[in-house]
Amino acid sequence: MTEQKQVCRCNICGNMVEVLRTGGGTLVCCGHPMEILKEKDGDVGPEKHIPIMEKTEFGVKVKVGSVPHPMEENHYIEWIELIVDGKIYRKYFSPGDKPEAEFELKSDETSEIRAREYCTIHGLWRS
Repeated sequence: MTEQKQVCRCNICGNMVEVLRTGGGTLVCCGHPMEILKEKDGDVGPEKHIPIMEKTEFGVKVKVGSVPHPMEENHYIEWIELIVDGKIYRKYFSPGDKPEAEFELKSDETSEIRAREYCTIHGLWRS
């Protein structure tokens, strides 16, 4: 199974980074260690946060939650990511957008698929 990359956030300025290779140090921003975001698949509001994947004619569509997620100025899905056989596909969103993305894939690219998304209030979620 391909490991998903760590996502870290600065709780002071909001910078967010994806770790390509984990080393031995601590990431620091604004003079403080960055928080390593833990992927959730339950807890607060899973019906609005868990990425739901569905196969389409050309690839995979990812929707956030079984209940539409708010896409307000201070509470929205910032991005959806699809991890397919070690490749990462990502779509970014703005307030007011519909929190779903369709990713075009070749038919031979679909043996191992996972999705995750980032909510500006509730953090990182996985399928």
